[in-house]
Order: sequence, then structure tokens, then C-alpha cells
Amino acid sequence: MEKTIAIVVTYNRRTLLEQCITALRTQTVVPDCILVINNGSTDDTEQWVRTQQDLVLISQNNSGSAGGFNAGINYGFKQGFTWMWCMDDDGYPAATALENLLAAEQNDLTLMNCAVLDAQDKKTFVWKTGSFATIEDADQNIIPGVAHPFNGTLLHRKIVERVGLPRSKYFLWGDETEYLYRIISVHKIPACTVANSVHYHPATGFTMKRDWDHFSGWKMYYYVRNRFPVLQSKFDSRLVGFAAYVCFLVGFTGIILVFQKTNKFRKIKLMLGSFSDALLGNFQATPHSILTRLKA
Repeated sequence: MEKTIAIVVTYNRRTLLEQCITALRTQTVVPDCILVINNGSTDDTEQWVRTQQDLVLISQNNSGSAGGFNAGINYGFKQGFTWMWCMDDDGYPAATALENLLAAEQNDLTLMNCAVLDAQDKKTFVWKTGSFATIEDADQNIIPGVAHPFNGTLLHRKIVERVGLPRSKYFLWGDETEYLYRIISVHKIPACTVANSVHYHPATGFTMKRDWDHFSGWKMYYYVRNRFPVLQSKFDSRLVGFAAYVCFLVGFTGIILVFQKTNKFRKIKLMLGSFSDALLGNFQATPHSILTRLKA
């Protein structure tokens, strides 16, 4: 019998986590198991989860989204679940999301994603989804070639058997994209978005062309560093992947020089450090060590 596990990775967002868990509990097809990966939260997340009799909890040191989904998918796979439904704590699925994903099943080797909509207006796609700006524009239920892990992403265990797990060493900002390209480009497994399976997520207002604070923007280190393995997975040729990474760095430098108003050269220095670590295969940097670099 096929069984589904919902995997939620959380860090210091107890209120949002509760909203997500409530949405999972009230699905028209309820997951057989709800697993919470507590990524070293320092609020009362763990205490709250432990009071919930229907939740399974894994608590670990903060290893970013990459380490969270690595642990969650690994647990689901080893426990024999057929389907692994993955999401962060800051989004939540519509009531029919899982039912419609399972009904739209293409085959065992298709990654399927919910349509990720703005939690405020309930219709605008948060990220580019085919040629459609809103769910109202979508004239097909299956939108091929588009997925946005890990926001209501459904994986069959056969995909995990073939591809493996997300790589914990990438920590965040790019870990999910590397995993997606490993699935669709390296292993040639198709992906799609299922339009009538909705997952609500806060709209992202981040843009490289808006001035970002150098000292609080430590995640940019991971974005630049992880772009290298992302592009290595995207392209068949490692040489092409390297060339694409160099082009990315040149473009990113230009964006810093033209659009950033503060700490331009500190930001370039951080970027060059990320570049160096990517080429040397140094994936050991922690948020604390990055903050130390930012202040240097």
C-alpha cells in the first residue's frame, strides 16, 4: 500500500509552523505521517511539537534547508514511504493540494510540484511558472518543466533511489536548485507543476538590484558559492558549467557596482571569497564564520 509522508523543515517560526501543520491536518487526503525537522530552533518550536501527538519530530543542529530536507527525505525513504511531500514552514498547502497532486500522478519518475501562489492575493505565482503570471492565466493543469522545491514538492521514492538526497553541505540558497537540476538534467527525470494543487507562500520581494545590507545579508555568501554546483548540475559539460559560473560572477559584479549603494567593495570581497570556496570545494562555512568574514 502506498503511503505519503509530509516533511516540514522549520527554524524559529513557531506561529507559521502551526499554520502549516493545521493545513496538513485538514487536507482532503491526509498524509499518513507528518514529520517536522526542527533545525536548531531557539524559540519554543520544539516544546510545541512535542505536545502534538500526531507529529513525528527530528531535532538537529541548524544545518540549513539543505540539511533539513536531507534528514527528512532520508527518514521518509528509510521508513518505506512511497511519496515524500516537502515544504518549508513559511508556506502552507490548500486543502485539496495533496489529493490533486496524487490524482495528477504522471508516473513514478516525475517530480511534481504544487502551484506556488502569493499567500496574500491567492492568485499570483510567487516565481516564474511557465508563461503564466497568475493561476487564472494557466490554461493547463500540468505545466511541464517547472518546479520550485521545496514548496509543496512531491517525490516518489524511486526518484530518491536514483538521484539520492539533497546535499547538506550546501546549507541554503541554491541547495534546492542543485537538487532539482540533479533530478531533471543529470538523471533526465521530468518535472511539472500541477496547477490545481496550490501551495501558498509569502511573496518574495528580494532583487539583486535593490541595495542589501552587507552585514545582515550573510546568505549572499551561500547564493554565490552554491551557484557553482547548481550550474555544474544544470549542464552536461563541467566546462560549460564553469564558464556559466564565470559569466554569473561577472554579471553579479556588475550588478553590485551599478545598483548597490553601500559597501560595494566589501560585497565584491565577499563574493570573491565565495567564488574561491566554490572552486576549492570548501563547503564548511557556517553563518558564524561568514559573519566574521563580513566584519573583516
